[in-house]
Amino acid sequence: MEFHTTKEQERIRSAIRDICRDFPGEYWQELDAQRRYPEKFVKIMTEGGWLAALIPEEYGGIGVGTVEASIILEEIHHSGGNAAACHAQMYIMGTLLRHGSDQQKQRYLPGIAKGDVRLQAFGVTEPNAGSDSTRIETTAVRKGDGYIVNGQKIFISRVQHSDLMLLLARTSDYDEKNRAGNLSVLLVDLNEAGDAVKASPIDTMVNHETNVLHIEDLEVPAENRIGEEGEGFRYIISGMNVERVLIAAECIGDARFFIDHATTYAKEREVFGRAIGQNQGVQFPIADAYAQTEAADLMRYKAAVGIDAGRKIGAEANMAKYLASEAAWKAANVCMDVFGGYGMAQEYDIERKFRESRLYKIAPVTNSLILSFIGHNVLGLPKSY
Repeated sequence: MEFHTTKEQERIRSAIRDICRDFPGEYWQELDAQRRYPEKFVKIMTEGGWLAALIPEEYGGIGVGTVEASIILEEIHHSGGNAAACHAQMYIMGTLLRHGSDQQKQRYLPGIAKGDVRLQAFGVTEPNAGSDSTRIETTAVRKGDGYIVNGQKIFISRVQHSDLMLLLARTSDYDEKNRAGNLSVLLVDLNEAGDAVKASPIDTMVNHETNVLHIEDLEVPAENRIGEEGEGFRYIISGMNVERVLIAAECIGDARFFIDHATTYAKEREVFGRAIGQNQGVQFPIADAYAQTEAADLMRYKAAVGIDAGRKIGAEANMAKYLASEAAWKAANVCMDVFGGYGMAQEYDIERKFRESRLYKIAPVTNSLILSFIGHNVLGLPKSY
């Protein structure tokens, strides 16, 4: 067993750290206050090829593995940034890479890798079908050489900044005996969709650029369907392990951001004539958060290495996301306690990251559902839903 990263992986970490130095907390604070998209940051990341990390070199990407991709996202968050503006391109890519045709890959991947095309939007969640994606109601009815799509999606992020959207829709009636069937994946060209796709922004506690989508009579060519009709749910699920690991890496980065700031402040802040970090009530919670973060990080790497080796790691990927998001939230609360009232002040950047870290306890999958998965699929307990 090896418990250290390679020189190449550390080179990637260093390169991302260098980029992030040009985007300090003030940059993200201003965007957060104005609810704006980090266009400049995403442009720099795209031009450097970092968002094409998982795209094979034959299509113009860097062609690295899940481990390296996770390091990229971790370091963005560790540096105080927020990769949510662009991370979807990494994990959405898996559906196209694994299940798309050669023609589709040749058509889309080079442009995505170069930055001419953005694949940032992922249309799955619906108002009446949250975690149970098999219950989605958006329909794609076959007509001639394509599909006519109608329905509604919710919490769909980055639509206004994406050229393409991966859309899960129902291509036949719901069947209780085959709940995972009857769904298909379509690659939607948002630039050609026009008024058939209307986005209504949702105001949230974080600057996450998320929307309700109203889809009416959207025409999608059959050639834009990825894989076989009716297999869409399975295609989406196959890419979720990568998603879990990448989100876990972001949480690890958040946790380290909080621990670094709490540690530094605890050394410098003096109350009653001594540094507050000397007090066990301050010191021990920071140490506890650090230990939990390091443990979660090991599960992140175990899952990432397993994915790159082609192993089935559904349990590890889910546990990585669970442990990392819990560790990040633990570290967020510890950091807020250490800073006290100053943690609520925007200039210290703690409150922004505090809000952002809370999201990953419920998204992209709620931690309760992960515990249910572990209980049923790993421990063999009766299904809880």
